[in-house]
Amino acid sequence: MKKRKKLSIIVPVYNVEKYLKRCLDSLVNQSLEEIEVICINDGSKDNSLKILRQYEKKYPDKIQIIDKENEGVWKGRFDGVKKATGEYIGFVDSDDYVNLDFALKLYSNAIRNNSDIAVCGFDRIDLETGNVYSREMCKSSKYNFDIKKKPGNLLELNGAPWNKIFKRQLFDNMYKMQNTPRVLDDLMFQQLLYVHANHVSFVNESLVYYMIRKDSIINTIKAEKIPLTYKCMLEVRNYYKQENPKLLEYIDTCAFLHLGISLMYRVSEDKEVDFKEILSDNKSFLRKNFPKYRRSKYVSFFYVIKNHGVNFKLWIVKALYNVGLFRLFLKVYKFMINKFGVDIKW
Repeated sequence: MKKRKKLSIIVPVYNVEKYLKRCLDSLVNQSLEEIEVICINDGSKDNSLKILRQYEKKYPDKIQIIDKENEGVWKGRFDGVKKATGEYIGFVDSDDYVNLDFALKLYSNAIRNNSDIAVCGFDRIDLETGNVYSREMCKSSKYNFDIKKKPGNLLELNGAPWNKIFKRQLFDNMYKMQNTPRVLDDLMFQQLLYVHANHVSFVNESLVYYMIRKDSIINTIKAEKIPLTYKCMLEVRNYYKQENPKLLEYIDTCAFLHLGISLMYRVSEDKEVDFKEILSDNKSFLRKNFPKYRRSKYVSFFYVIKNHGVNFKLWIVKALYNVGLFRLFLKVYKFMINKFGVDIKW
């Protein structure tokens, strides 16, 4: 039988020949030896597969390739999980790269704390200029926590899996969604892991270099993608209601953060829509389907103070949202990004 690795890293690949070697170099040279890198070539039409084959030949003990027709990142991740043998499973985007101690520090942290999930900090970098927009998840206020005791702390985690590793058991009975999300798919993927997780621990260092491309899907969300996104998030909530109803207040607040704030921010970039109407529909949708966010204790000032500043930024945005100043907030936020290059993640 194939010997189990300490960590499996899954890398979805689609038309990234320009950036792929940098990503792979950062993974095959990790200081943690007992890892495997499972690359999912999702029907690339450029030279990505050729590059992958070169690395597979050079590093046969580390690189594995799944070559398949284009089915999207969601399906690709599940294909990678099926092949993974690691005690823990992590994910890296193929246009990003990681610190050479990424695997060692996250794995050691997870083992030391017996964590279901270990999280590290990351830099958000402009791909064209190399400018660092921000450094996230590195503050000392990010204390280890148990989800059962402090589910609200999950709101502080970024909505992507590429700066985290997850205990393998979380994937064993992972729910297979009937509707596959095309927007906020990273976020929903994580929620399906959080529902049965317990302990979360942190490496308060930046170990991932997340490259921001102007043509990235997160910057080009169109209004026509909203209905499916709503439908998928509702499916996630229904799963929480069935499997862990104690987390409903958390998932409702999560929906407010990511559907009410993040999604609306991205849709506001579409100049062809009536954003005022879309925002009004969004508020009605959240109140009807995710009602617990409105009085969520996880976004109260008391919770922020008690937990050393956790959810402080979300508390500010929710206060502005509640008094009808959200659209003004968006304008100021966009001005900060365009004028000063300051991009604070809320």
